[in-house]
Amino acid sequence: MADNRLIEEMAREIRIDIVKQVYFAGSGHPGGSLSAADILAALYFGEMDIDPENPRMAGRDRFVLSKGHAAPALYAALAERGFFPKGELWSLRSLGAMLQGHPCAKTTPGVDMSTGSLGQGFSASVGMALASRLDGGGRVYALLGDGELEEGIVWEAAMSAGHYRLDNLCAVVDWNGLQIDGRNDDVMTVAPIDEKFRAFGWNTAMADGHSIADLLGAFGKARGTKGRPTAVIAKTVKGKGVSFMEGEAGWHGKAPSEDEAKRALTELGGAL
Repeated sequence: MADNRLIEEMAREIRIDIVKQVYFAGSGHPGGSLSAADILAALYFGEMDIDPENPRMAGRDRFVLSKGHAAPALYAALAERGFFPKGELWSLRSLGAMLQGHPCAKTTPGVDMSTGSLGQGFSASVGMALASRLDGGGRVYALLGDGELEEGIVWEAAMSAGHYRLDNLCAVVDWNGLQIDGRNDDVMTVAPIDEKFRAFGWNTAMADGHSIADLLGAFGKARGTKGRPTAVIAKTVKGKGVSFMEGEAGWHGKAPSEDEAKRALTELGGAL
């Protein structure tokens, strides 16, 4: 059984890593990375069947970061889980570095799909789930942003997954209510998210995206659901964990200054 306290501590470390990565890079996407930290901690430290010593292990569970701009969160989770040395994090977005602005499956251990163009990662996860069912492989998890749901390709993929009854596929929506241009409800309303997925033949589960117990419970329900894929709608706060970033759309894609980074890390219990 997963140790929730350990996973909560890993989420805190992931948040510290996110702030430091984006600060050192001078660019990146802290807001949506911070909102996803608990989700990634729950997946990588409590849910998925993976092996950092053998990243390409046959039959492993797979993860696709469809909201690829939140790469700092994924990189932090992978480093904390042991897929590569943590020192790699501090060269984020540097020319020639392993970790670029969006995940690359060719260069980064533990990354199963190169992503960045919104919606395409989710579509690839449907293909992965189909292939995994054919060869007896593991489960597939895809993390989407709520603003990403405005992409038509998301619903084509959802329709396909429902049609093929991909019960080995679990989508997680990071529902923080904000995107680069402001509130989702002002830009393009995506609610009701759960009803939309159900209309495409999906099982749905609501979760507090900052509660490890809630998230693990939702993932357990997804594993127990047969004949339908599951969408976990995780209610989150953009910039979670850093007071001056929380709920602020302006932190979607902006690096903190040195003073801001120090303040953020102090709040998280870390340091530059």
